[in-house]
Amino acid sequence: MEETISLQELFQTLKKRMRLILSITLIATIVSAIVSYFLLTPIYQSSTQLLVNQSNEEQTGYNTSQVQTNLQLINTYNVIIKSPAILDLVIEELGLNMTVNQLNEKITVQSATDSQVVNLSVQDEDPQVAANIANTTAEVFRTEIVDLMNVDNVSILAQAVVGENPAPIKPQPVLNIAIALVVGLMAGVGLAFLLEYLDNTVKTEQDIEKLLELPVLGVVTTISEQEVKKVVMERQEKQKKRRGERVGA
Repeated sequence: MEETISLQELFQTLKKRMRLILSITLIATIVSAIVSYFLLTPIYQSSTQLLVNQSNEEQTGYNTSQVQTNLQLINTYNVIIKSPAILDLVIEELGLNMTVNQLNEKITVQSATDSQVVNLSVQDEDPQVAANIANTTAEVFRTEIVDLMNVDNVSILAQAVVGENPAPIKPQPVLNIAIALVVGLMAGVGLAFLLEYLDNTVKTEQDIEKLLELPVLGVVTTISEQEVKKVVMERQEKQKKRRGERVGA
């Protein structure tokens, strides 16, 4: 026999497990807020821009072939910027207490399609350190590329600058809390339906009708001890009144 679940039963399940759902959602939100505000270390980002453009005083006007050559070189430049040949010099110049691989993980090099501008971004726990690494990496690359590839077509377009009140790029507490709220709500609802599905106890007369496929002839209600005492006291009071009426007659 195929069982169907109505919307009313779904809402009844949600209403029945509402305290569980709200508890899980609240716990997930609180944990996310605590982790985001107190446990995760803020990470700052500084960026600088490099312009790949042939430096030639005799060249005048817009040279399309030279631009295409520069665009083809950008992918190579992106690899060279993060190579040990550049990063070793950056570590030495700044006196950084980290390896080339650790510095490599902090640096991101990107360039837009058909653009001669290369964006070099650095992430670090200290905004000033991030800016120093970005500017030093750009300067070292601009100097070393002349010897590495015998070209002089890189110039620094914009340097990384630390603002008065730099804001971290991560963590994002508001976003994390919103995600935790949604995930907690989904987990609570899922757990509520799972518990309801695993609960095979008989609680109502409707459950008996479904399991036995027989009509319910009568229902025995549950009476608490307080209700029993209340009924007994009412009967005793009625009996006292009747006795009093008989004596008065």
